[in-house]
Amino acid sequence: METTSRVGAQAPAAEGGQQVPSARRTVDGYLLAPFPWYGLDEAFTGPRWLMQVGTSADGAVEHGSIGHGEEPTVRSESTEDKERFAVVVTVAASPVRRSADGTGLLEATSVSSAAWLAGVGLLSLTWPGQMDHSLRDDWLEQQTETAWVLADDLTGSEWSTLSLPVDGVPTPFHYRESEFGWVLAGSTQEGVHVGAYGRGMSAYGLGFSMIKDIASYA
Repeated sequence: METTSRVGAQAPAAEGGQQVPSARRTVDGYLLAPFPWYGLDEAFTGPRWLMQVGTSADGAVEHGSIGHGEEPTVRSESTEDKERFAVVVTVAASPVRRSADGTGLLEATSVSSAAWLAGVGLLSLTWPGQMDHSLRDDWLEQQTETAWVLADDLTGSEWSTLSLPVDGVPTPFHYRESEFGWVLAGSTQEGVHVGAYGRGMSAYGLGFSMIKDIASYA
């Protein structure tokens, strides 16, 4: 799969079930991005919050996440049914290119990149019931690899097609559900790929739009 480096791309999981937002960064990283950010459109009137940005090997901002709804926690499956959130991941559409220092090549990004980042994001906010801390680490590693395989085969049977508005234009997305929540991914007309994941909020009623002023999220 053409994608950004998997190293550091995974959203940090909370230690001991603490809230993930402690890993959030300020708006500064978002402002450095040379591409537009996407979130849910104006039909969503709930809370919105910054999460984190991801960078390429040469330090350029390549992707980042915006949260909507209730800030999720990583505790147990007993909390999952009560959480209502959706996270939108924006990934710059980039071809294979040389690194800034000229020492190597940076991998291309694709819709699969957005699908994988969304899948891993959902896993990082999941703690299966009856699983202790040490076992969850092994489970997370295994499930992350599975998410990678699934994202590399968007035409496979695990995925269906869902049409959702992006800046008011009906846009096809690859969509899948699991016991942990849902994941989707597609592309926009503004040169970025969009992924999303969530629980407690139906993906079928969502719409996406370009964020006019990311600084207002600070």
